[in-house]
Amino acid sequence: MKTILTIMLFVPFLYLHGQKIGEMAPEKPPESFPANSWGVDFMFSEGGFGLGTFYRHNFTSTTSGFVDFSISEAKDENEIERYDIFGQPVVIGKQNRIFLLPVNFGIQQRLFENTITDNLRPYINAGVGPSIVVTTPYDYEFFSSFGKAQAKYTLGGYFGLGANFGLDKSSLLGINLRYYMIHFFNNGVEGLKGKFMKDLGGLYITINLGIMY
Repeated sequence: MKTILTIMLFVPFLYLHGQKIGEMAPEKPPESFPANSWGVDFMFSEGGFGLGTFYRHNFTSTTSGFVDFSISEAKDENEIERYDIFGQPVVIGKQNRIFLLPVNFGIQQRLFENTITDNLRPYINAGVGPSIVVTTPYDYEFFSSFGKAQAKYTLGGYFGLGANFGLDKSSLLGINLRYYMIHFFNNGVEGLKGKFMKDLGGLYITINLGIMY
């Protein structure tokens, strides 16, 4: 107990008179990363796999603006996939394949810049913009069905939480969990026969790979 009391009295003394003993080592300044980033997004959701591309520009060390574009497939939550006698997947009652092509403009805000090491850079982001929704008839073979594709236009957006990794100043590696929202103000699009969907989107896990310059 006597030793602990001695330490408790001695530590404040060192803090108050530390300048007489020696200067504390200065903190390492935060890393400075290039202002521009460009790359590709690999997207995974319940609807399947998607691809995208993005461009980001840093306004400050914590705030960035971006534009991105992606292509992914959407499915009705009531779709049930089965297999025919040849092993081919079949969805009973499916009328159209649905593809989402949103363009989003948004803001990305870095979190905990002075708390977490620059090797891990968490952020929140949100974007909004026009969305194209393309449908192709399910009764046709996948590629040939695009000859009968129809497009509809509406608005959409997303918000997300993610992080960039590493200290490399030329390459970008990150992951982003996003929730997309694409809403139609009319009847929407027909997925299953006779059932129209007005709200599309959902949760996406997105892996970002790119370059910084």
